[in-house]
Amino acid sequence: MSSTTSFFEIEKIPEKRIAIVYLNRPDKRNSMSWEFWSGLPAVVDAIESDERIRAVVIAARGKSFTTGLDLEEFDGRFADRLRGETADTRMKLYDLIKEMQKGFQRMMKSDRIFISAVHRHCIGGGLDLICACDIRLGSKDAVVSLRETKVAIVADMGSLNLLPFIVGHGNARRMALTGADFDAAECHRMGLFDEVLEDRDAMMDRAVNLAEEIAANPAIVLKGTKQILNFMYNHTPDEGLDYVAVWNAAFLDSDDFRELMSAFKERRRPNYK
Repeated sequence: MSSTTSFFEIEKIPEKRIAIVYLNRPDKRNSMSWEFWSGLPAVVDAIESDERIRAVVIAARGKSFTTGLDLEEFDGRFADRLRGETADTRMKLYDLIKEMQKGFQRMMKSDRIFISAVHRHCIGGGLDLICACDIRLGSKDAVVSLRETKVAIVADMGSLNLLPFIVGHGNARRMALTGADFDAAECHRMGLFDEVLEDRDAMMDRAVNLAEEIAANPAIVLKGTKQILNFMYNHTPDEGLDYVAVWNAAFLDSDDFRELMSAFKERRRPNYK
């Protein structure tokens, strides 16, 4: 079951409770045109509107995952805002940046679990995209760069905000301040890639299998677990323990939990909704 937008291809596999979202601008190495930024929130909405889907793989068609922001297209479309001479015009640039951030924010706040599968180049905005995912896989040929420093931009789509929690402050600063390329082995060592696979095919197989494994778990538990993990970005362990206590006090006794208890008593595997 597939659908295609001007930038994305969405393949739903409802019997497995997963979907695969492909970046689909291969002739431009999936450089992020306005169709990416304006279309990503709608893609997340389409996934969330389907209750059958619990886990999503973010992958890409063509030779590269993405080479990041399409600077030429962006400059042509928004030159007036980029070169604003007054506060009024610069406010329009601020509003544009906030609009572009919405897709990644929607992914982070979504109940669905997102797994990125990176091959070859993952540059600039591509790193922002995978930082918004819950799990990140790479193929051996993957190369990641927080390239904005080299193109005179302070990265503003989330990588500076999330990388310290993913790879540690030292590694995040090294990536951000150098703008250098980091190979798959180094990304794995830092913790940016949770796993590195031999090639693109092996990576996609692993990503889909991992999505299926996650999607087999109760939806309400996946939602609660992701919310607690996200909560811990800016709260203390004590605050997190209190929040998870409140969550379970409200939502522990779900239909799936009752099914688990019945299955345990009957010595069988639970059959979750």
